[in-house]
Amino acid sequence: MSKEILTVKDLKQYFPVGKDRFVRAVDGVNFTIHQGEVMGLVGESGSGKSTIAYTVMGMYRQTDGEIIFDGQTITKNDKGRNKQFRRDAQIVFQDPGSSLNPYQDVRQILSLPLKVHHVVPKNEIEDKILEILDMVELPPDFMYKSPNSIGGGERQLVSIARALCSQPKFIILDEPTSSLDVSIQAKILNMLMKLHEERGLTYMFITHDMGVMRNVSTKIAIMYLGKICEIAPTKTFYEEPRHPYTQMLLSAIPVISEEEEALKPKRIRCEGEIPSPVNLPSGCSFHTRCPFKTELCTQKDPEMREIEPGHFVRCHLCQG
Repeated sequence: MSKEILTVKDLKQYFPVGKDRFVRAVDGVNFTIHQGEVMGLVGESGSGKSTIAYTVMGMYRQTDGEIIFDGQTITKNDKGRNKQFRRDAQIVFQDPGSSLNPYQDVRQILSLPLKVHHVVPKNEIEDKILEILDMVELPPDFMYKSPNSIGGGERQLVSIARALCSQPKFIILDEPTSSLDVSIQAKILNMLMKLHEERGLTYMFITHDMGVMRNVSTKIAIMYLGKICEIAPTKTFYEEPRHPYTQMLLSAIPVISEEEEALKPKRIRCEGEIPSPVNLPSGCSFHTRCPFKTELCTQKDPEMREIEPGHFVRCHLCQG
């Protein structure tokens, strides 16, 4: 097994919404990502996926828990993430339009991380920018364009180029293709996987698209209301899903052939609405929608258990 790049232990991120009331955006999450892996973090909107990303990157200070990056505990530093972490770990946001400075051209945008992290001498910065633009399949003349003068897909490629400037080990991809046309999505996904192979990058890929994850991830974690329900290697995840919520999501994936339909879990119909994250139900938070719930599910929150090597499930039905 390759070395651990990121380990998250009992991570909690609560946001106050009034006197003695909190949104439990992330509530006791545990996972490990090894070097070279692509971990898909999947769930409905509001499940806590992006909050985990922002907490790992230091944009939020965690309520509780521990984050270990490349062997070092990074949550002990009250002053935020150190310079080594900021060089080795990068994030690509969902909306490149809001993360790129519209008053700078691409050359200025890419020059900054190269200078801050002393990647190359000053007289080699322009050559390095050309090299990075080539890596993300953008022509050299893009150096002189502003974010407002190019399309959404090209802006996202610039965002990926900026993340690559510091020569990182680990990149968080926060729904990097969800706002783009399908044809552009495919181009960016192919390019990201090419970079993963060629440069030995490790990704945490946040998405709500289960179809995309089947093709790009090595393992997948499913989130629901701030907690992880199931983690498994990708093949196991799609062929032997154990948590009812996972089965529900997989059974709803659209397919175009009878062969693909035969591989899907039996259709599961969930009842009710997603509970409020401010007023969570007792017991398992999914029991209000689960067709298989028992009395125990309404009373006791299940613990995450390893049911086979690398396959973890948080469900009473899988712990008997």
